[in-house]
Amino acid sequence: MVDGDALPPLREVIARYGLNAEKSLGQNFLLDLNLTGRIARCAGSLQGETVIEIGPGPGGLTRAILDAGAKRLIAIEKDTRCLPALADIAAAYPDRLEVVNDDALEIDETALFDGKAKIIANLPYNVATPLLIKWLGERERFSSLTLMFQKEVADRITAVPRTKAYGRLSILCQWLCETRREFDISPRAFTPPPKVTSTVVTLRPRETPLYPADQEVLEKVVAAAFGQRRKMLRASLKPLGKPAEEMLEKAGIAPTRRAEELTTQEFCALARVYADQ
Repeated sequence: MVDGDALPPLREVIARYGLNAEKSLGQNFLLDLNLTGRIARCAGSLQGETVIEIGPGPGGLTRAILDAGAKRLIAIEKDTRCLPALADIAAAYPDRLEVVNDDALEIDETALFDGKAKIIANLPYNVATPLLIKWLGERERFSSLTLMFQKEVADRITAVPRTKAYGRLSILCQWLCETRREFDISPRAFTPPPKVTSTVVTLRPRETPLYPADQEVLEKVVAAAFGQRRKMLRASLKPLGKPAEEMLEKAGIAPTRRAEELTTQEFCALARVYADQ
């Protein structure tokens, strides 16, 4: 039996098990233990908590989550090459780490635990947004999501109206969660270095959405509005099949405004009018 301090350096683990990062899996390993510890701390206290990690790879963030006191960590890893390295970590932290060899896009994480869990993950860039959308649909099972995205996606999640990054993802995330941008991470911190800066974001699901609206209707209205974001709303909303100017008037929104100018509250008002038409 070993403990966390006795585990070998991550570079040694990668060499021992031949864990060259696979581009097809979107792998970029974070080896700086100061940074992995900082990510884990962004999720708040982990004492007594159940945590889900996606794509642990050689286990740098995995170690940090366990060191931070997580009672139970469920690590979902698609790449079978990483399983021996994760088994070593499981031996160092008895009865606290469970490794599930599966695809995070396919698995139902909520079936793996009771109550609520926290998600902490350095997400593969190629599946980050679909995973986030999936978890938003299961948000009542998560107390927080501390996730690393490429900076461009983090910009979209946290963007405010009248900015270039503001759009469908901004509205959905902020309607359903409190979003907080934590910090950026340089490409140099990864092996291999990605071509873009990464950003850690924490999302804390709201007990109820920020403003009343049907989610399916809201997403439909927002998609139409941003589908032609340079056009005025009286034109961009026409694909919805209902009188755009009449809807906008009822929602108290000038028809000459554009999608990027509307707040989440205004989009929710528009969704309610659309649903009632």
